[in-house]
Amino acid sequence: MRIYDIHTHPIWRRTGSSPAQINRLIRESRALGITRVNILGDVSDNGPCQNAAQITQINEASAGLQAKHPDFFTFFCYLNPTLGERDVMREVERCVTRHGARGIKLEAANNAADLCMRHVAKAARTFNLVVLQHSWSMDTHNKPKGVQTDPEHTALFARRNPDVKIIMAHLVGCGYRGVIAAKNLPNLWVDTSGGYPEAGIIEYAAEHLGPDRILFGSDLPIREHSVKIGAVLGAAIPETAKQKILYDNAAKLVGLD
Repeated sequence: MRIYDIHTHPIWRRTGSSPAQINRLIRESRALGITRVNILGDVSDNGPCQNAAQITQINEASAGLQAKHPDFFTFFCYLNPTLGERDVMREVERCVTRHGARGIKLEAANNAADLCMRHVAKAARTFNLVVLQHSWSMDTHNKPKGVQTDPEHTALFARRNPDVKIIMAHLVGCGYRGVIAAKNLPNLWVDTSGGYPEAGIIEYAAEHLGPDRILFGSDLPIREHSVKIGAVLGAAIPETAKQKILYDNAAKLVGLD
């Protein structure tokens, strides 16, 4: 089966961009059947709320990897919505027209229910891009740096913008709660990243969302490709559903083929 990993960070904490590191990543990925990898940027760099110059620097690093290996890498334009409409639109236009970005990536600068997300929705509509939103089901004792977006917040963003294609990141991190939040929103997909495999979660998502709305994502380098691939291949779902999850759905969503 071909595999397209929609959720990776090959450059992480300013490391991973050397030719030797990238060549090793490509070699090891292809050995596992991964034919494409999507870059979401070094979202850990300079904290959760980067300024405009830092956002551009992160996107240039992603675009640089794609330019060197266009047959392997794609990338999403990383944004900070709190910078305002002008900066958001300018950065997305730059990423799309200069580098061929295929989507938008959001992390923890703000909550997905915040009003500044209207700038993201406008950019997504203007350039026909999918939006991948960092999402996680958290309790008050385990808060990461930045502003947390729970599954219901991402679902609210999707409900407010039914014409925008949205990915709720981290199926394992969002859990059954995330699947329930996404269930009745046809413009909302989930990716398989976030935590070690959990028995039954992929089957539950396939039952309630359908296999067409699940995308393979590893969250490399935080998680390993082989572990996340094994979770899909070991799920009690049809082989046709596994191929949709591992490659077909993401390729269709971003216009890869």
